[in-house]
Amino acid sequence: MRKLILLATMALAAAVMPSALASAAQAPAPAAAPATTAAAPTAAQLLAKTNSCKQISNGKYKTDEDVSAKTVAVCDANGAVFWKADMDIDCDGQRSSQCNEDTDCCYQDDTAFHQSDGKPLNAAKLPYIVVPSSSSIWKYSSSQLKGGGSCAVIYNGKVEYAVIGDTGPTQIIGEASYATAKDLGINPDPSNGGTDSGVTYICFKNSTVSPIENHSAATSKGQSLATTFVNNN
Repeated sequence: MRKLILLATMALAAAVMPSALASAAQAPAPAAAPATTAAAPTAAQLLAKTNSCKQISNGKYKTDEDVSAKTVAVCDANGAVFWKADMDIDCDGQRSSQCNEDTDCCYQDDTAFHQSDGKPLNAAKLPYIVVPSSSSIWKYSSSQLKGGGSCAVIYNGKVEYAVIGDTGPTQIIGEASYATAKDLGINPDPSNGGTDSGVTYICFKNSTVSPIENHSAATSKGQSLATTFVNNN
């Protein structure tokens, strides 16, 4: 009796095994793990590429209207230009609770470059930097920079990716929007904020963030260009 049961069990197993093997053979292979995205350069990695300056500005800039010394040069690099300066707060553009005639004595309701809908930029929300208006010292357009161009702003170990959003005085350099300062941990108040030194601005040649008001796009493009900058300098 036990032999009969054993033979029956073996026969059943033999019948089932081929279909089980066929099913296993037809089962899809496990999906490959997604590729890991390379990390964006750190502040230290970016700063290491700005230790020396190949000056392209015809002279130097002041950091503020009320100082006489001209100390800031614009430097050329492979794929970018950079300068090291202070940060004054630009609150121009769309009115907000942070940026208006009451909070900023020098408030203007426009910016040199506009959103895709034609409106001025919103300094309280959008990280952007200010480049000096073209002059005999330097013409930013001659360095393949333009409105909406991609920049990395570095301060105190942090990197913020911003766009070129406004133009400023021809003799002064070192200014960025309320949102840029806030994201970097700098006091963004247009009346008493900013910092006197320690800010590095790296702007990437022939770059454009579109639409200019899309900060996520600015960050993504900036990280990619920053990686190329570190690799090529």
